[in-house]
Amino acid sequence: MSGDTLGAGSFAVADYVVFALMLMVSAAVGVYFAWTGRGQRTSGDFLMGGRRLTALPVSLSLTASFMSAITVLSNPAEVYRYGASIGFYGFSYIITILVTSEVFLPVFYRLAVTSTYEYLELRFNRATRLLGTVLFIVQTILYTGIVIYAPALALNQVTGMDLWGAVISTGVVCTFYCTMGGLKAVVWTDVFQVVSFHLYSYSNSFFSVSTSFDTNPLRRHTFWTITIGGTFVWVSIYGINQAQVQRYISCKSIHHARASLYINLLGLGSILLCSVFAGMCLYSVYKNCDPWTAGLVSAPDQLMPYLVMDILGDYPGLPGLFVAAAYSGSLSTVSSSINALAAVTMEDVIKPHTNVSEKHLSFISKGLSKLAILVYNISDELVDCLILIVIFLFIQAAISIFGIIGGPLLGLFTLGILCPFANSKGALSGLVAGLVVSLWVGIGAHIYPPPPELTRPLPLTTEGCNFTTDSLNWTSTALPTQLNAITATPVHNHYSRSALEDHWYSLSYLYFSPIGTIISMSVGLIISVFTGK
Repeated sequence: MSGDTLGAGSFAVADYVVFALMLMVSAAVGVYFAWTGRGQRTSGDFLMGGRRLTALPVSLSLTASFMSAITVLSNPAEVYRYGASIGFYGFSYIITILVTSEVFLPVFYRLAVTSTYEYLELRFNRATRLLGTVLFIVQTILYTGIVIYAPALALNQVTGMDLWGAVISTGVVCTFYCTMGGLKAVVWTDVFQVVSFHLYSYSNSFFSVSTSFDTNPLRRHTFWTITIGGTFVWVSIYGINQAQVQRYISCKSIHHARASLYINLLGLGSILLCSVFAGMCLYSVYKNCDPWTAGLVSAPDQLMPYLVMDILGDYPGLPGLFVAAAYSGSLSTVSSSINALAAVTMEDVIKPHTNVSEKHLSFISKGLSKLAILVYNISDELVDCLILIVIFLFIQAAISIFGIIGGPLLGLFTLGILCPFANSKGALSGLVAGLVVSLWVGIGAHIYPPPPELTRPLPLTTEGCNFTTDSLNWTSTALPTQLNAITATPVHNHYSRSALEDHWYSLSYLYFSPIGTIISMSVGLIISVFTGK
């Protein structure tokens, strides 16, 4: 789906140099930890860093892991289209860290598990563990495919950067330092990458947050949908997702693990604030001459790189710094996913059925890291087929994946930890029921999207544009009449919507996770009561 550049400029040699330097530094970290850790021969050393990590690097790694290029591109675009209400995520971050620190961290840390899904076998049975593992693998592949491909497509369209060159270089570098250095390399490259991300983020600032306290669950973004729904989504990430849990349980003490979570909270807040400010900058510059409406970009996620090329295109190297920062987020997310996928496959699929030495398990772990990137390349092809569905909604697609799959998994783990009388029959039944209902509402919402009066997009026009044949000049001169009539509000066919479409399918996508969690726990409890201990 690559195409001709639509942006205000294209990459210069200096931009490619800056981008290449970022990749080289990330690769060098892997080489360093491969050299310094050459005496570490066990799979635990490779996957868990020997459980000797400290709070500060782990906290930065936690921040970087799920703050991908989607954050850089889609959060500002979300603010540009719907307002700055996503700033309320700050409240959900605070609740998430408190719940994770006090409920989930003590369980996983004291059990000293490598895979979070080991807990499910200890608490329920092997079938529950395997089903949880399979769902995690599917979730990780889908999410990481979007993380790699979607930003590459957006940047290709605006900057002219080669699409598959960006995809392949990201995959190769991630595979290299994950395979060479293991979790330590992943954590320390995340430290470098989160610093790079902030170099970009702090270059943008402006504005205030618009608020809405409407309790209607059909509204896309309100204080309640973001605070409640966002809490469930982020608890499913920080509380039970292997990529995050694997980091903080690799700390040398539970105090370091807790400290890493709370220090990470500062990073989450600062990135959120900067991305909201960046979106407000976009709106202040383009609200009267919307590039998306005018056809200069093909999707809202291209607006941020378009602004960079529009303003900084004449300064070689600076657009490259922006792209390097964006891809730093992708590198951290992909490397986290590779490491987590290797750990889960090793501990939940291979190790229970084999009897090999730790040295051989370490070799297998490294091989799994290499295999993971091949799987992601296949998933990129899948995303290529589905990209027309999610092209305008990268952040919504990403959160929907965590909601639809992560919500029922969160319900399963919460059932096991907080409900002593829950049994394996209830756990499996609850997980399947939660997944079915989450898929039902999630797929229905994509097929029958809510009307504009529920999503409430901001007004965007092209009345302030002036185009010439040679360049684009942002002035107050109006465009031709036929272009002025265009607005950024999507066109919907007027037909009679059923009650199911008007209510169930129109639920805010942020409620997918709470629905899955509640159904999973409720069914699990009921079945457990009727089937005994």
